[in-house]
Amino acid sequence: MDKELLRVVIILIGMLVMIGMLLWHFFKTLRERREAGDYFDDSEYSDRLVDDFEVDDGDDEMDIFPLHDVVDGDALLDDESINPAHKEPVKQDVVKGQPKTALPALIEFSLVARADEGFNGEDLFDAFERVGLEYGSVKVFERIDKNRLVDFAVASMIDPGTFPDTHLDEFYCPGIVFYMQPREVDKPLAVFDDFIETIDALAMELDGVVWDNQRQPLTAETIAQFRQMLA
Repeated sequence: MDKELLRVVIILIGMLVMIGMLLWHFFKTLRERREAGDYFDDSEYSDRLVDDFEVDDGDDEMDIFPLHDVVDGDALLDDESINPAHKEPVKQDVVKGQPKTALPALIEFSLVARADEGFNGEDLFDAFERVGLEYGSVKVFERIDKNRLVDFAVASMIDPGTFPDTHLDEFYCPGIVFYMQPREVDKPLAVFDDFIETIDALAMELDGVVWDNQRQPLTAETIAQFRQMLA
């Protein structure tokens, strides 16, 4: 091989090495950008975030819950939803008389006002009195059993969760939160049914929307699942 041909071969090899290094650097940089979170345009994503959760006429587009089961409004829960009579929930590995440690430690549902100004204090106190809740020493409302023990409580969504005992006409809150501790009551299922019936009555009385423990509209299916856990 003469010197001129050898020189051409060396130059071509050098160019191929440089091209390979450039391609390697390009793909490495692209991978690092994706791993660093630069792949998506955050502003475009955040602008569409609320719209993506709008619900169509059928099921919601994320298929979280069917609209016909949503507990939302004027006839929030009928007797069949609270105490299903016709359809027995399928029990999976549920044992009657299970130890209380197997029960959920806390059940938390919410009632959110439809009105922009929220719930008024006077309206809340009147509604709580009609469903038999008592104003407790810690300034929340409670369901008290025949032994004077607390079955469940209702707090305000405004920190620290208490209700004032004066100037009720000036108090407003966006919603109220219902708490039940199944491990602390003698008959968890019976208390849960009363819990749901109370929420249902207050939702109709105060014109609110009921949300479950996942901050999703409460459905009859969710209620049945909790009843199965507490049975």
